[in-house]
Amino acid sequence: MLFGRRDKPDFAERVRVFFWPRRGWVRSSRYVLKRVLRLSGTPHAIALGVGAGVFASFTPFIGFHFVLAGLVAWLIGGNLLASAMGTFVGNPLTFPVIWASTFALGNRILGIETGNALEFDLRPGLMLHSYDTLLPIVKPMLISGVPMGIVAGLAFYYPVRSGIDLYQQRRRNRLQEKVAKDNRGSNV
Repeated sequence: MLFGRRDKPDFAERVRVFFWPRRGWVRSSRYVLKRVLRLSGTPHAIALGVGAGVFASFTPFIGFHFVLAGLVAWLIGGNLLASAMGTFVGNPLTFPVIWASTFALGNRILGIETGNALEFDLRPGLMLHSYDTLLPIVKPMLISGVPMGIVAGLAFYYPVRSGIDLYQQRRRNRLQEKVAKDNRGSNV
């Protein structure tokens, strides 16, 4: 492998990096932002893709966010790579807030009173009855996650679209200035 690590990280190191990137959250977020800005495509398609990724992050289907974001982006004409990058809104720092808010709002929509804590039955036959155990948790999260995801996706769409439009316009202007400068230099 050309750029592989010489010493493979152990399990503890991989878990630590999952929760706290090596270079920190600010640098990692800046990297994702630069990657989104540099995607090829119209600002509308890229912003739709990011919005689809943000929407998918609000659903309770952990492990399927990339697939769901790609499917939604494909259906609405968004950029597939941008949808994958939009799912970074759901991360170990934001998931507790997303889950708590979707669960609370979903229970409010359904008219379900909740106690202070959820009770889980961890008996050995849990997998036989997992549907009955997980449905009271997933149902409210799904019911409120869809509208909250749409609102969050729209909240990301507009700034991303204007930011990409501005970035692409500045890039075009720089390239035009460079071509004009080169043409002036060759005429002299």
